[in-house]
Amino acid sequence: MVSVPHGPETPTETDVVVIGGGPAGSTVSTLLARAGVNVTLFEKAQFPRAHVGESLLPATLAVLDDIGVLDDVQRAGFVKKPGATMCWGRTAEPWSWYFKETNRRFPHAYQVWRPTFDQILLDHSARTGVAVHQGMEVRGAEFKDDGAVVHLADGRRVAARLVIDASGQTSVLARQLKLKVWDAEFRNLAVYGYFDDCPHLPPPDQGNILIESCPDGWLWKIPLAGGVSSIGAVVDRDFGAEAIKAHGSTAMLMAQIAASNNVSELVGDRMPRAKPSVVRDWSYSTTHMVGKGFMLIGDAACFVDPLFSTGVHLAITAAHLAAAHVVTMLTDPDLAAESAQAFERAYRTQYEHFHELARLFYASNRSVDSYFWEARRLTGASAPPREAFVRAVSGQAAAGYERAVLSRGALPDAFHHMLDAVAPQPPPADVAGLRLRLADGHSLVSTAILAADRFERGYALRADRRVDVPLSPLVAHLVDRVGANAERRTIGELAASVIAHNQLPEARAKPALMAAARLLAQDGIFVPASA
Repeated sequence: MVSVPHGPETPTETDVVVIGGGPAGSTVSTLLARAGVNVTLFEKAQFPRAHVGESLLPATLAVLDDIGVLDDVQRAGFVKKPGATMCWGRTAEPWSWYFKETNRRFPHAYQVWRPTFDQILLDHSARTGVAVHQGMEVRGAEFKDDGAVVHLADGRRVAARLVIDASGQTSVLARQLKLKVWDAEFRNLAVYGYFDDCPHLPPPDQGNILIESCPDGWLWKIPLAGGVSSIGAVVDRDFGAEAIKAHGSTAMLMAQIAASNNVSELVGDRMPRAKPSVVRDWSYSTTHMVGKGFMLIGDAACFVDPLFSTGVHLAITAAHLAAAHVVTMLTDPDLAAESAQAFERAYRTQYEHFHELARLFYASNRSVDSYFWEARRLTGASAPPREAFVRAVSGQAAAGYERAVLSRGALPDAFHHMLDAVAPQPPPADVAGLRLRLADGHSLVSTAILAADRFERGYALRADRRVDVPLSPLVAHLVDRVGANAERRTIGELAASVIAHNQLPEARAKPALMAAARLLAQDGIFVPASA
């Protein structure tokens, strides 16, 4: 693997400047370069560099495959992650869930060594045509009507049509523009280190992340290649800060490990290989993620509590959405405003999904009785309980664990009824004979729809706090008829009118419309007209 020690000559102007070479920055840069956009990336550090966040999700692998780097990741020798083992919920006994239960394409993810993983992604960007500059810090940017001017730490200036901030928790532009909003619900602190030669769980869970709740918070233990384990403790911010001040980060981490059952047994008398690192107050979002001349992606835009290992996943998902917006902005200016809104809507909905899921899962833990957990019981402070629940479990591409982890928790009885209410319905046997309507709160909209590498104008079903459901023009026509179906005609009758209006062969069009109607009914978007 070859890194770029100094990078190419610094340009005075470019199409897009990307700040940061982590997973978000390298992924968006690769996608843009592949689309023919002139991209210049500035990374403050010299790779490889240390970084926490080793546990990936299968959904991440799909994007890595799309940008052509998955083979390199698979050859790197990372530990395969089939799922997670948790000591959390109604009892303190360990339980596991597996990605293969919900993801056939990628039945496992990886536990990666971030210096190597991030290096792989950044080197791939350079090979794709990105001008990668390492060891060069961006201090900020000034925004003009026709773009921006990026200020480097060495005094040089680079003009660009757009600046994408992927600077991680440094959040260069979010801090400059005062967009960052700290999360009052996750006022936690993490202390973590790396341990050599710790055993992990027995088969088939030896590659799983282990998450264990304990009196002062919770612990993670991640098996990495070479016999290394990443071990961290998440505790209340103020408690953690006082403990570290009084005893130091090593003693604080070891005390949390000692208070656990399973992690302590695996660690034994081993000590971290170096002084543990500390991160505090890291959960946050921004007031907006796209504006005139800039975009924010990855940890530069938002970060959720690390409970579900969503950092890298959100980063590269945002990179995919951001690249599509930039290509749209450069090739179809008339659609740029709508594609910017589509980017932010999709990205923020994913963030809120994971935020509410973490909040509900914290609230559901009864395996430990302590002040930390009592203080995190569900109060509905940020949203009414039903709204919070629906935000957590509906309208998202499955990450593979939402319903599994919630079913293990001690949620109020009403929440279990809600879990059943939002479950996919069995497909109707004869959808053509049903009289259906659009579920309350859903509407058909003409908007920017994510295509292969850009946004295009199309149709979508929209509901509050749900990802837009894109529709083909033919299915959109049927949805429009269902929404206006005052006379309550059957789906078969409405489909026949759509087919006749579009002068289509019934043998081909009707099966497609019936299949779409069946899926929409199964997802609760089409509901009985009497409901």
